[in-house]
Amino acid sequence: MAANKTIKVEQTGSPIRRDSTQRATLIGLGLNKIGRTKEVPDTPSTRGMIAKVAHLVRVVEEGK
Repeated sequence: MAANKTIKVEQTGSPIRRDSTQRATLIGLGLNKIGRTKEVPDTPSTRGMIAKVAHLVRVVEEGK
């Protein structure tokens, strides 16, 4: 995974009634409202964050 690649992630679910770690993970990804999208670097740590909240987000585009 190259350092210049990015992943576009969109929030599809609400963090209401979720564990505080999942809320913090969404904030760490730069998401805080349903429908928001954010481009994040394609790194193993980012992939792990996306996997942790996979039920709340969707990957729109991978690897540019």
